[in-house]
Order: sequence, then structure tokens, then C-alpha cells
Amino acid sequence: MELYSDAYFMNEAFKQAKIAFEEDEIPVGAVLVCRNKVIARAYNQTEKLRDVTAHAEILAITAGSNALGAKYLPECKLYVTLEPCVMCAGASFWSQLGELHYAAPDPKRGFSLLSSSILHPKTKVYKGLMAQESKELLNAFFKKLRN
Repeated sequence: MELYSDAYFMNEAFKQAKIAFEEDEIPVGAVLVCRNKVIARAYNQTEKLRDVTAHAEILAITAGSNALGAKYLPECKLYVTLEPCVMCAGASFWSQLGELHYAAPDPKRGFSLLSSSILHPKTKVYKGLMAQESKELLNAFFKKLRN
């Protein structure tokens, strides 16, 4: 896997999703990249932090903004293992994210259920990279919960 490729960064997000899985959190991971450098890594922590807004995307955007000392992220790319919900898509809008890359679609809660216009008009969207692996991890998590 070539360093600085979309596949490399999505794999880094997937590693974060596996950490979430191990910590009994819904396994979604995210990395925020600026100028081919990971500036933030995050995974869902809603249970750990007892905070319904502690989604991987929100945590990554917050950490990335802090790392850069800026609230706008037009030069940044967010890689996330699941299609963002409306809340996370809204956060990406307000941060003016440059690119959003997500692996698996979320047919029940993903932002695209409403409209892609919830994203900033300059945000480029890419989907599907590592979708199968991400979906399998999510399915394994929910199967584990049911047992």
C-alpha cells in the first residue's frame, strides 16, 4: 500500500474502527489528513465518554482543528469507515472540509438519505474504498451485541 494514498489513509481509519470494536463501541474510525500527514485519529467513543456527540468524525475534526489552530479545514481530507450521519456531515460543513472519503454507506442514518447538499459545496466526496471490510466489522459488532 503506497504511503499517502487514499487506501493507506482509509486503512488507518479502519485501524481506529478496530480499536472501537475492542472497546465495545460502534466500530467507526476516522483520520483527518492535511498535506499528506495524519493530523488526527479518532474512533467512536459515545459509551466511554457518555456523550452522544462523540462520533469518530466529530472527535477527528475537533482534534485536527486544535492541531492546526484553525476552525476551517479546506485543505484537509477526512477518511471515515462509515458514511457520516447528519450531525457529522453538518460538522464537516461548518469546518469547510476539503474532501470526505467514506467506506461503507449507512442506509439507515447516513447523510445522503437527506441530501448531499448538507455538505459544504466545495467538499469533494469519495465513497466505497474498504466498504466491505468496514461493513463486515460493523456486522460482527452487532452480532456480538445480540449474543
